[in-house]
Amino acid sequence: MVNPTAVAHDGLTIEDEWSGFVAGRYREGKSQAEFRNYDAAVVPTVAEFYKINHQLQTLDFVLEKEKEYLALKKGRMSVWEAAEFLNTLVDDSDPDTDLTQIEHLMQTSEAIRKDGHPRWMVLTGFIHDLGKVLCLYGEPQWAVVGDAFPVGCAYSGKVVFPEYFAANPDSKVAEYQTECGIYEPNCGLGNVHMSWGHDAYIGHVVRDYLPESALYMLRYHSFYAWHQQGAYQHLTSEHDREMLSWVKLFNPYDLYSKGAAKPNVKELKPYYEDLIAEFFPDKLDW
Repeated sequence: MVNPTAVAHDGLTIEDEWSGFVAGRYREGKSQAEFRNYDAAVVPTVAEFYKINHQLQTLDFVLEKEKEYLALKKGRMSVWEAAEFLNTLVDDSDPDTDLTQIEHLMQTSEAIRKDGHPRWMVLTGFIHDLGKVLCLYGEPQWAVVGDAFPVGCAYSGKVVFPEYFAANPDSKVAEYQTECGIYEPNCGLGNVHMSWGHDAYIGHVVRDYLPESALYMLRYHSFYAWHQQGAYQHLTSEHDREMLSWVKLFNPYDLYSKGAAKPNVKELKPYYEDLIAEFFPDKLDW
């Protein structure tokens, strides 16, 4: 039996290693040979992370977490308070970065802003990882980060490390292992239960305040099997396919902004306070 807390005790070390793995795995223009070599050389902690994630992200687990968190009963915080709350996750032992979580968020949003995208998209970049406050509610990292995938239907071989799904109890449930499983063909992603994590959570928290294109970016930015590998088309609606371009537009900012210059939080804070106030009330339910 895998210890579900085995990779959940080192601050954001696993999350940072996962981010680096994802950025390499989905680099544009990468050859198939490079892809195989990269997977073979993946850091063991990331492989162990996915072994646990794929074993324990069952349909029952996801339904339990949706019931617990989508009721938004954890408290009331402003967006900036949530970002400062997330800052307490900084891992001082990580030798690869000295950035705070707010600085990471600003790297993404400032790259979007630099390219002249709408203010709602800049804000989306700033908040896209705020769902990681789940870690501060006591959730292990395998239930917070990682590539997202549908539960309750057959697993795609395009999900990272698909071999690890063999240990998931749902893999033995015949109803869940047909192509569509518990869903109707082309039912739309809004009707599909995704593996639980920060995407679903932050997308739900801000659902009433941002345009639909932003919500797609938030809800599906870790659903790489769909937006980078073309998997699960049989579950998507025509509207999902129309919105895919927004998710793909956001993806490079999510993956590749960490190499940008360190932002000056004090100098930029007034801009973001005004931006947040433009779209959100003083406090949100979390």
